[in-house]
Formats: sequence, structure tokens, C-alpha cells
Amino acid sequence: MASKRYKQLNDKIDAAKQYSVVEAAAVVKELQSAKFDETVEIAMNLGVDPRHADQMVRGAVVLPHGTGKKVRVAVFAKGAKIDEAKAAGADIVGTDELVEMIQAGNIDFDVVVAAPDCMGVVGKIGRILGPKGLMPNPKTGTVTPDVATAVKNVKGGQVAFRVDKKGNIHAGIGKASFDADKIAENVKAFVAAINKQKPASSKGRYIKNAALSLTMSPALKFDVAELADIK
Repeated sequence: MASKRYKQLNDKIDAAKQYSVVEAAAVVKELQSAKFDETVEIAMNLGVDPRHADQMVRGAVVLPHGTGKKVRVAVFAKGAKIDEAKAAGADIVGTDELVEMIQAGNIDFDVVVAAPDCMGVVGKIGRILGPKGLMPNPKTGTVTPDVATAVKNVKGGQVAFRVDKKGNIHAGIGKASFDADKIAENVKAFVAAINKQKPASSKGRYIKNAALSLTMSPALKFDVAELADIK
């Protein structure tokens, strides 16, 4: 049974309409109803079969206006890269001591970045980081010799994405407090990144459906024909 609040929000949405990016960004702001600044979330279903390695859609994009979320970053680095990571704003930097901290259950960070020469050490805690979605990966820019840039990107609003086994992708791309034009620009940047990752072996419609919502709101359906043209 839908709550009275949810029904009121539903009344602000045309369920039969396919919204343009600009329209959806404007309407979604009107759905803010919680006592906190709700996250703007995009959900997409792609015409891919992730069971095939050549149809895995995975990557990262730095949103032009960030996510509105404060992100804590842990970095595995050695030598001069320790100071580079700290100067870029990393919250925690180390190698063996960072492994021990994670093994003890102290995981007070949102993203892990690693220099390539530290991946052997990171591998020791792969079973801990993997299930939490924290394992560094070159495809998301979190395994790189340029740890400083990686930290700045993550802090500046980088969003990693990965299609699930049913072809779905979900990400937070801003806050309800953002101006509508900034929400729209973030949506377009995210969709452009998804389109860029389209597998050559993907046949038929790539973006099958997509929607925009807030943390606690119903969703607005996108016009997928418009999304397909965003580069």
C-alpha cells in the first residue's frame, strides 16, 4: 500500500510520458520530500548480456558538477607517490599498514585507489574489498601510476558504473538541491559515458529503458531515443 506522501509525489508525474533530460531534471527537483538532501539517481537497462565478456559495460565518468557527496579515498602507494596522494587530498595512504587496518575491519572510506606496483599487496585483501565493490580496477581509473589525478577525479565527482547480470546500471548523479540545469548536464555526461562503452557485439536497442528519481521518490521515464543520441 503506497503511503499518502508517495501518492502525492506520483500525482506530480505523468506515468505515460517519456521525459526529455531537461524536463526530467526540472520535475525531479519537485519530488524532494525527505528531511535530507535526497540523491538524484539514474537507472538504466541495457541491451547487453554481461555473461559474455565482450558485452560487459564498465567504466567511470567525472560528472561536470560532481555528485554532491563527500567521498573518502584510501590509496595504496609507495615512495614519492605517498606524498602525491596526500597532496591531492587522499584521506588514508599506505601499504602493509593499510592492509592490516582493512583486515581488522576498519573500512572508513568509499573508494580505493592503487598504484600498479601495490596491486600485489591489495590482492591480499581482494576477498574483503571485492564484495564491497571497493577493489581497484584500471577500467574505473582506480589502478593507475597517476594516483594524484585519480584522487582528484574521485573527490571531484567521479562515478564508477558496472552493468549487473540483468543488464542494469544504477548510479547517484547529484543532489535534489542542485540546479535543474546542473542535474541535466550530469545526466548527459553519465549517459554519454554509457554510450561510449557500447559493445560492438551488442545488437538491437542499446538503452532499452531508463529513469530518473530521488532516493525516496517514484521515477520518471526517459525518452530513450534522446538518450541514444547523447555523445
